[in-house]
Amino acid sequence: MSDTGHHTYQTNLTWTGAAAGFADYESYDRTHQLAAPGKPTLTTSSDPAFLGLPELWNPEDMLLGALSSCHMLSYLACCARARITVLDYTDRATATMVENGKGGGAFTEATLRPVVTIAQPDKIEHARRLHGTANKVCFIANSVNFPVHHEADIRVAEEG
Repeated sequence: MSDTGHHTYQTNLTWTGAAAGFADYESYDRTHQLAAPGKPTLTTSSDPAFLGLPELWNPEDMLLGALSSCHMLSYLACCARARITVLDYTDRATATMVENGKGGGAFTEATLRPVVTIAQPDKIEHARRLHGTANKVCFIANSVNFPVHHEADIRVAEEG
């Protein structure tokens, strides 16, 4: 953390589809690259509903992925502080975006469905409650203007 508590991030975006031309809405190539200093470059596109390439990440995927990732990182931090041993964590997140009929739209909600395996049977309820705490401290969840729901499944590792 910086001394001031302020953090700055930088990305560089390059539209790589320019070589294909720009005749009209239906035909231009939406492929672009997203880079950040010292990190791998992502080749991205628009959602296929908006004529993008389905095999590439799109901004909507990345927003949901950021929510899911940030929640997991916040949750793991909460569990570590509570001395709850997390052995496994997966999430099957979904989100809804609604078009407004004017060429734009907005996300209306997201649901995270983490499946978490912990080591201590006596801490299962505490581990479940920590999802609420994680949501309160998640930087990304605190930055969006739509609800982020949680349907957590907390499991205890089988002994053996």
